[in-house]
Amino acid sequence: MKDSNWYTLNDPSKITSPSLLLYPERIEENIRTMISMSGGFSTLRPHIKTHKMAEVIQMQQRHGIQKFKCATIAEAELLGQCNAEDVLLAMQPVGANMERFFALKDRYSATRFSTLVDNATSIDQIAKAATTKNTPVALYLDINSGMNRTGCKPDENAVALYRSMEEHSHVQAMGLHVYDGHIRDTDLRERTQRCEEAFDQVVRLKAAIKKNGIIVPNLIAGGSPSFPIHSKRSNVEASPGTTLFWDAGYSARFPDMPFLQAAVLFTRIVSKPAENIICFDLGHKSVAPEMNFPRVQLLGLENSEQIGQSEEHLVVKTDRANMLQVGDGFYAIPMHICPTVAKYDEVFIIENKQLTDIWKVAARNQKITI
Repeated sequence: MKDSNWYTLNDPSKITSPSLLLYPERIEENIRTMISMSGGFSTLRPHIKTHKMAEVIQMQQRHGIQKFKCATIAEAELLGQCNAEDVLLAMQPVGANMERFFALKDRYSATRFSTLVDNATSIDQIAKAATTKNTPVALYLDINSGMNRTGCKPDENAVALYRSMEEHSHVQAMGLHVYDGHIRDTDLRERTQRCEEAFDQVVRLKAAIKKNGIIVPNLIAGGSPSFPIHSKRSNVEASPGTTLFWDAGYSARFPDMPFLQAAVLFTRIVSKPAENIICFDLGHKSVAPEMNFPRVQLLGLENSEQIGQSEEHLVVKTDRANMLQVGDGFYAIPMHICPTVAKYDEVFIIENKQLTDIWKVAARNQKITI
């Protein structure tokens, strides 16, 4: 773990570029760190949106983790195929996806599937479908604590929505879900203060629901940035995801979090078009492009400047260009790993600096079979 060149291959000549490399030993260490921070696996509900792979799910299961969170029907189906015990689809199903959600429940009956709702219309539609199919459906009320992406405000309307879930004969009201991805302060004290202020709204909502004679059995909170705070709470499930692979962006922003980078891009120089300019085969199609430059941390070329990117190319300015040749290989840590993984059908598994296996990114697409 202390090898500064942990990412290098003894012989990269057979590795195509660009490729995504994974390091299972470092993933295992991240899983152990997650469990240690949570005081056990019972309050962990890791998100699989970062990796989308059966092998990573199974690694977590071997550590006792059986509750998971996902964002798509395909990810939920992958979890069903892995016989996960408890799966939350953390995306309110609408349109045809509602029928797909019930199909999941039917096909993978050994897995307990639940999903989110944040409005009366969705509750009524899902409850009606559950009644028609004569199958109970487990729902969490999604709460907006300030991110303003999904969820309902934690007010009197939320109390009424939760009460309506309790009143439907085919609905199991599972609890409250809150994602606070807007809280991304680098300073842990500031992040903690903002996280506590946001979560206090959820605590007050839970108390208000209890005044109506209804017990809220479960709370699911946060993602990776707020994981150090939520992981210390009693009777709250924390749901980190990026923690499994980590990336250059989170490493720089959250130095308090002791996770290891476990996913690396392998790329090669494909051209030297001008003085002090080199071009890598690492375009929009190969690494998450939604952020400003830099898109990756080029290992061994840290003082370079990323100045342009197109579909297949990453253009870099460096005063070391005259020392480099077309075909030279480099390793790069993505700034944002989650959408980067989704660009690959398969990943190369590296152990002891050698290629040992290839894993499929099984839930990369929107559909597996359902």
